Amino acid sequence: MDIEELALPGVFLLRPGKNGDERGFFSETWNERVFSDAGLNYHFVQDNHSLSASAGVLRGLHYQRPPHAQDKLVRCSRGSILDIAVDIRHGSPTFGQHVSAVIDAENWQQLLVPKGFAHGFLTLEPNSEVQYKVTDFYAPECDAGILWNDPALNIDWGVKPEEVILSAKDKVAPRLEEIDTGFVYSG
Repeated sequence: MDIEELALPGVFLLRPGKNGDERGFFSETWNERVFSDAGLNYHFVQDNHSLSASAGVLRGLHYQRPPHAQDKLVRCSRGSILDIAVDIRHGSPTFGQHVSAVIDAENWQQLLVPKGFAHGFLTLEPNSEVQYKVTDFYAPECDAGILWNDPALNIDWGVKPEEVILSAKDKVAPRLEEIDTGFVYSG
């Protein structure tokens, strides 16, 4: 597995190996020992799976506040997504900055989004399936989000706002400046 740290420290792009033949393929998408050897020590407790029927579905920008903050390991096994991680740690030198990656069934990449980052994705194809592992259980009382098109974030989603398909919750999410995320940069 190839592991690359992106422009925001702590956010990693992973490229698992994929071995194929006439029958199909096999891929080891998570291995605790490989992660640990790379200095990435995570204990995942829950797997989530979403299907977005249309291109243009935007899910995010989501996070869970402490004490139930989650690290996420995101992959797309069918279709393709534009995946985004935003630094929401107050006092961080990269606060409000983001990184993005196109993740799809062909390139087989994964995005590791640590605690202190909001996460969102836009489906680029119909019937895109996204799976992600998390390090804490879903806690509705800690569920939070940031407006996907907050001008302060300057995210180029590559689509017109009227083309985006959002949940009712994501349509009314607050801007980053309006909330206390619960995360503080510790250097």
